[in-house]
Amino acid sequence: MGASENLAWPLRRAARLHADATAVVDVASGEEVTYARLVERVAAVGTLVGEPGARVGVLAANSLAHLALFLGVPSAGGVVVSLNTRLAVEELRALVADAGLSALVFDEDHAEAAGALDVPRRIHVRDLSRDGGPGDRGDAPGPDAGALAAISFTGGTTGRAKGVMLSHGNLLANARHNIMATGHAPEDRWLHVCPMFHVAGTANVVAATWVGARQVVLPRFDAAAVCAAVAEHGITHMVVVPTMLGMLLDHLASHAAAADLSSLRHIQYAASPITPDLQRRVLERFPDVDVAQFYGMTEAAPTVTTCTPADHRRPDGARLASIGAPVVGVEAEVRDPETAAALPVGEIGELWVRGPNVMLGYWRQPEATAAALTEDGWYRTGDAARADADGYLYLVDRLKDMIISGGENVYSVEVEAVLADHPAVAEAAVFGVPHERWGEAVHAVVSVTADVTPEELIAHCRAAIAGFKVPRGIEVTREPLPKSGAGKLLKHELRAPFWVGHSRNIS
Repeated sequence: MGASENLAWPLRRAARLHADATAVVDVASGEEVTYARLVERVAAVGTLVGEPGARVGVLAANSLAHLALFLGVPSAGGVVVSLNTRLAVEELRALVADAGLSALVFDEDHAEAAGALDVPRRIHVRDLSRDGGPGDRGDAPGPDAGALAAISFTGGTTGRAKGVMLSHGNLLANARHNIMATGHAPEDRWLHVCPMFHVAGTANVVAATWVGARQVVLPRFDAAAVCAAVAEHGITHMVVVPTMLGMLLDHLASHAAAADLSSLRHIQYAASPITPDLQRRVLERFPDVDVAQFYGMTEAAPTVTTCTPADHRRPDGARLASIGAPVVGVEAEVRDPETAAALPVGEIGELWVRGPNVMLGYWRQPEATAAALTEDGWYRTGDAARADADGYLYLVDRLKDMIISGGENVYSVEVEAVLADHPAVAEAAVFGVPHERWGEAVHAVVSVTADVTPEELIAHCRAAIAGFKVPRGIEVTREPLPKSGAGKLLKHELRAPFWVGHSRNIS
């Protein structure tokens, strides 16, 4: 990758080749801009940067302005820091202080929270300049590929949040990988509905911009709004997390007659595991749509593997449980977490990944960086996985979520998948709790849609998995399980009360 390659490149290409094509449609405001006009919007927000390397925060819903900030701040030599809008003010204060923001852009819905944060400059999105200054269309080299472009905080689900440092080169590499994996084209119409403070929300922004595709932005997920946007704008491609997919299918079950989704050609799901039942429902509801799974993480900007549309439609269904194979440009290996030795096919170990998309490190956390990145460029994901003979990867658990009960290893994802197969279970969380005899006992909390007893669910598990894996206790609730702003299950919140008074969280 050339030293001066940066996030200005994709937009410059699109503006040269597709100047008059619609670049972005902001559904909430009704505003549309061409690629020629988007160049000006991106240059205008770049004036917020000031000194090279200055961090500019964004506390706002998805919008044309948010997309322009994501491209424009790094292109001007700054660092964009999109903040999770679902965090409490105290959590935001910690992130703002850690990042050392020079400015914060906010929208009306988050004005109160923004007012409580200590930053030198606060700018409402309505006050952003919409016109670039002289020379904005020039071809100045701009930042190098290795320069820091974005800091994306991982959310702090355990302890201090980690700011993932992504360079221009990381984000451009991810865009190239996605273009090859998905086949982005100018005629595509992408719907951006995942929150842009999360890598799932921006994963295809650079790629879609690079090829000159139309990008339609929804401020937030709402099943009815998604259906309306698909119909009105002829959406062909969209990325959602599995939770959103489930909500969309539930909506369609009662509003199918009013939903025209005939333009859809490609649906990607990512960011969290999917249940076999939801996977089946998606494939049945969209028989003529390419359905693909993408696996990754913020530290990989984010794409690592894909389970392709062809994998999803195999008659034997053999690869539906996998996260697919590494995308072109990324290496992935299953390693022994203690010795770092590569493990044979079928053995469970830690998934390591390497590629030009892997992060620079964690912002101001050298020890965490050293623990996660090896000297030869591998990132230790902390995910337990196995590989099959064809090189397809299967997630088993997060290593930290592994339960050791009576000397036996229990991987919670396996138990969760069995529970999710029960028709009354919407979602499940499995974790270890202290047990006097076994050290840890398998425990589950499940959200249900119909009446079911813990005893019935335990019997259901006994019919499918070994006795030592069966939960000894199950809590049943009608409420959704707690999730992060990115839609990931906050299992630690469910687990923490059981370990109060213990010096450590394992036995």
